Amino acid sequence: MASVITTTSLPGVERIASGKVRDVYSVDGDLLIIATDRISAFDCILPQGIPNKGRVLTRMSLFWFDYLSGTVPNHLITADVNRYPAHLLPFRDQLEGRSMLVKRCRMEPVECVARGYVSGSGWKDYKKNGAICGIPLPPGLLESGKLPEPIFTPASKAESGHDENISFEAAAKTIGHDTAVRLRDLTLLIYEKASQHAQSCGIILADTKFEFGWHEGNLLLADEVLTPDSSRYWPRDTYSPGGPQKSFDKQFVRDYLETLDWNKQPPAPPLPADVIEKTSMKYIEAYKRLTGRDL
Repeated sequence: MASVITTTSLPGVERIASGKVRDVYSVDGDLLIIATDRISAFDCILPQGIPNKGRVLTRMSLFWFDYLSGTVPNHLITADVNRYPAHLLPFRDQLEGRSMLVKRCRMEPVECVARGYVSGSGWKDYKKNGAICGIPLPPGLLESGKLPEPIFTPASKAESGHDENISFEAAAKTIGHDTAVRLRDLTLLIYEKASQHAQSCGIILADTKFEFGWHEGNLLLADEVLTPDSSRYWPRDTYSPGGPQKSFDKQFVRDYLETLDWNKQPPAPPLPADVIEKTSMKYIEAYKRLTGRDL
C-alpha cells in the first residue's frame, strides 16, 4: 500500500494556504501546489487519508491540462521535481507524483460549473423551482437525467462552507459581463471536449467545475481540472436516471457517513479500513480508465 500523506512540512518555504486537500507554497513568485491524501465530506476533513488520492488528483489534472492544451492555456510550469528550484529537492518524498509548480494567477472569484445532467445541488434547485441558477428547464426531468444541452451554472467562492449557486447575471456583476461570457463559453467548450473523451472511455461526465485566473494578461485554466474531486464521473454501463448514480468519487465515503449517528460537525468520525480501500480503488480506476495509464 502506498504511503499516505495528510500533512506537508517544507521548513523554510512559505506556506500560503492549506485547504481541504491541497497545501500551497510560495516559490520565487510562483506557486507550489501539493495534493495530499486528505479527504473531506460535509465540509469536514476526515481523520484518515485515502492512499494514492493525491497522486490521482495531480496526475489526472496533468493529463487533462495536456489534453486540453490546444483549447485553453493553463497555469502549469512543471510537475517534474528534478526541474523544481534546488531548495525544494530535499522535500522530494513529499513532492514526487503529487505536486505541481504553477504560475501565480489573479484568480476570478467565480467557480465555473458546467452541467450536462441534473444532480447534486442542481437537482435540489430544479425540484424547488424548475430551474438551475436561474436557467429554466423542461418539466419532468428525472434525478441524474440528461439535460437537453449542457448549461453553465456559476457559483460564488465561499471562504468557508459550501459555494453557492448564482445566476449568470450575478456572476457578470461580480466579474464583468465580457469576462463572464468568455468564462461561460470556455467552460462549456472544455466540458464538451472532456465529455466526449470520457464517453469513449465508458464514463459519463455529469458535471464539473473549473477555475480561471489571469497571468501577464492571459486567461489561464488553473487549480485542479476534471478530477474526481471536482467532477461527477459515472460508469456508463450502470447509468440509470431516476436517482443517484454509482460514481468514481468520494460518494462512497458520504454514503458510509450517512449511516452513522453523526451531526456532520467536526470532529469527523474515523473510516473503516474497507471504506478507505474501496475509495482508493475508485480514484485509481477513474484515472486508469480516463487516461489509459497505470498510476
